[in-house]
Amino acid sequence: MIIVCKDFEVEAELLEDQRPRTCEAIWHALPFEAELEVWKEEVYFEIQVKIPPENPTPKTEAGDVSYWPEGPGFCIFFGRSQPLSPVNTFARIRSGIEKFHKVKTGGHISARRV
Repeated sequence: MIIVCKDFEVEAELLEDQRPRTCEAIWHALPFEAELEVWKEEVYFEIQVKIPPENPTPKTEAGDVSYWPEGPGFCIFFGRSQPLSPVNTFARIRSGIEKFHKVKTGGHISARRV
């Protein structure tokens, strides 16, 4: 999956072996386009996909791409922030995560299939 912001793009690798239903639902719902919000060191935006918790976790690492069932939201963790409540982490950004420190609430973000 490719995630695109104003001045950059990064690739996120799906973690199909850990959360197959979440990966499948997100993959089939792509592409997404939204106005992003920033909370601490997390970028998120609402999506119109309903996925039940699937091995939800209250802990994330920089580079985790997660689905927040309570939103429902698409979340990108780029620092030490932790989710407000458990998330289904379904993808991982291996390089370029530091670029998200430049984004601001109200910016445009999209996610699409490779």
